[in-house]
Amino acid sequence: MSNKPNIVWFVADQMRCDSMAHMGNPAASTPNLDALAQEGVSFTNAYCQNPVCVPSRCSFLTGWYPHTMGHRTMHYMMRREDPNLLKTMKDNGYEVVWIGRNDFIPGSWAKTDYCDKFYDGTDLVEKSAVEGGKMNFGAGMHTKPEVAPVMEGAALKYSFYLGRFQEHSLNETFDWNCVNAALNYLEERAARPGGKPFFLYCTLSYPHPPYGCEEPWYSLIDRSKLPPRRPDLDKLEGKAGILQGIRAKQGLQNWTEEQYNELRAVYLGMVARFDHQLGLVVDKLKQTGVYDDTSVFVFSDHGDLTGDYGITEKCQNSFEDPLTNVPLIVKPAAELPVKRGKNDALVQLNDLPATVWEMTGVQPDYIQFGQSLCSTIATGGAHRDAVFCEGGRIHGEVQAMEPEHGPDSPYWPRISTQHESDEAHTKGCMIRMGDLKYIMRLYEPDQLYDLARDPEELVNRIDDPAYAEKLRELRGRMLRFYMETGDFVPTQMDKR
Repeated sequence: MSNKPNIVWFVADQMRCDSMAHMGNPAASTPNLDALAQEGVSFTNAYCQNPVCVPSRCSFLTGWYPHTMGHRTMHYMMRREDPNLLKTMKDNGYEVVWIGRNDFIPGSWAKTDYCDKFYDGTDLVEKSAVEGGKMNFGAGMHTKPEVAPVMEGAALKYSFYLGRFQEHSLNETFDWNCVNAALNYLEERAARPGGKPFFLYCTLSYPHPPYGCEEPWYSLIDRSKLPPRRPDLDKLEGKAGILQGIRAKQGLQNWTEEQYNELRAVYLGMVARFDHQLGLVVDKLKQTGVYDDTSVFVFSDHGDLTGDYGITEKCQNSFEDPLTNVPLIVKPAAELPVKRGKNDALVQLNDLPATVWEMTGVQPDYIQFGQSLCSTIATGGAHRDAVFCEGGRIHGEVQAMEPEHGPDSPYWPRISTQHESDEAHTKGCMIRMGDLKYIMRLYEPDQLYDLARDPEELVNRIDDPAYAEKLRELRGRMLRFYMETGDFVPTQMDKR
């Protein structure tokens, strides 16, 4: 096994593709992500398969789609008999180290079937090799944030805005704990060379809301350089009912652009902190002599609206690019071919298991639907003709809704809208082919966006006769997609 590459997955939660400087955001501060993109490949058109945490993770850890086994909800996770990447890699001789977020298997389960080492991010981890000397990282926030003066008087209850924390005041938090567990593991492994190759799955909690950030990352973001946000939803027609409901309840209609910019800048500060944490891990890979032998993957489970259309946070069944177009950077091990820089191929997160398996020579023992990215990483060529994202529920599928939260919860606007309306929480599926994005919605009008002419997805062209032929093509391709991936026959045969 010694000649097989190591694998690192460094995963954000709720990070948009356009939150990185090399993706054209002039206000972003992401030097480590940008450098890794130059050394490897950064996919401009990478899409998650569901715009919320659990279904997306069930998809990218298996290669299945959310509909394949019904993973379209925050509360239906993997079953014990379900195969997945972590278990497959462990069974094939890799030392699997799982650090941080779960949102994949029920929380009460032991992780021993899936990894050799597990750190849940809540126990204190001390790391002396952090800049500035020894710092402790545990599980709590001990200071209150400072709300920027521009936010005074703004309706903040459902905005998720917190603001600025003092330097080091968030040291005792989940993500720092996870990063230091990763650094400690790499140091510990370096002390016992010659062992198994490793698969390090380090999955953090941010830049997920609430939007709060400590110095120095808070002040790294120049508010004057922020690109325009997508216009408020109440000025639009043809958008999903779930967005209309959330917009009405979050109460941000009277916010000024200066207030939206403050929230968006804090989000980018959280991304800058994630970038810094990535840099610590990359540096440790180099210091311990395994960087060239390691393929590094950096991505997010889904995106975030961050004030676009006058809405914060996310939802389960809307498919605008801020929610579905995610960062995906792959720096392959030195022995693997790579055409460096940005890559415009259409790719999906559920392609990642197949990519790992091709890089490592591991053969999965189950049917899955991902396609290895190794060819497009090597050549920069096309990958898929279409990408897909799906979510929502059908009539009567109450188990697909999140448990009700009262108005005291910041999630109340989203969750109450799910419970009030089958139409708003309708099952939907997105397909993108070329520059066209089509969304089929069961109980609401369909949507069609021309991303070349309308990158902000403002004009629904579903009834435009000029797109009729293309619409038929998209619908036909979606039918084929469901026929190809709607089910599979398990590999274990039963006696008659």
